[in-house]
Amino acid sequence: MTTTTDERALAELQREHGPALLHFLLGLTFGDRQRAEDLLQETLVRAWQHPEAFDSPYESMRPWLFTVARRLAIDARRSRQARPTEVSDLVLESAPGREDAVEATVAALDVREAVRTLSPEHRAVLVQIYFRGLSVGETAQVLGIPAGTVKSRSYYALRLLSRNLPGYSSRSSSLSRPSRDTASATST
Repeated sequence: MTTTTDERALAELQREHGPALLHFLLGLTFGDRQRAEDLLQETLVRAWQHPEAFDSPYESMRPWLFTVARRLAIDARRSRQARPTEVSDLVLESAPGREDAVEATVAALDVREAVRTLSPEHRAVLVQIYFRGLSVGETAQVLGIPAGTVKSRSYYALRLLSRNLPGYSSRSSSLSRPSRDTASATST
């Protein structure tokens, strides 16, 4: 038969060291009271399972309790880090499905092929504005052409793309005309 600690001694131990031990565990659990209380309870269970700890040469049980509590906290943290993070249903519902990734890949390939059909001048303007994110004025500087030419080429290039990409014109917002604010603000 296994011997355990007397219940009165354990109650006295909890009364005497419980608050300090809980405070210590709150620090180790970064303020997570539920985890700290669980670890405190597990520490007291260990004290209950090991009555020989009460016969230690130390005047107080506190060093033994704090050592056990610290080791339990470390073990708990390691076990949480070893397993994958739990994901709620809400996160899973908002995650893109596999079909979305396949559709996006197909669309990207279609757009890439359609952009290849453009003249080098039209393609250069679209690359600067839509793929590098430059403004009309910045594109004009990079390509060494007037801002009005950049606007004209981007307009006609997008029209050509919409003809070469039937079915994408209503869905694709990434290949829309630059706003007037952007075009007028940067054409200096």
